[in-house]
Amino acid sequence: MDSYQPIYDAVRSKISNGDIGQAVENSLRDSNFSHYVQMAMSSIEQIASEYDRPCAIFRPKLSLDGNQWCALYGENLQDGVAGFGESPALAMRAFDTAWTAKYEVKK
Repeated sequence: MDSYQPIYDAVRSKISNGDIGQAVENSLRDSNFSHYVQMAMSSIEQIASEYDRPCAIFRPKLSLDGNQWCALYGENLQDGVAGFGESPALAMRAFDTAWTAKYEVKK
């Protein structure tokens, strides 16, 4: 109970003239709350962008091909889109690159 009075006085000093809304606004401003909101929004945007990747949308089949991973969308390499990498994550990144690459006729 010895700590009750200082806590009460500190809270009471924040709530000047009984304006609780102003006290909350001041506390949020003093605590730099907007910084934490911006950090949270940035994290949410980053996570959401991962769901927009072609590999997340089309979910290519992942398998080992020799000494590399292959992310393949389609029946085979000739008719589908594929990405190769030393890890599943690298294969998926290569798939994303292949998915957005322009088609070039080989002569």
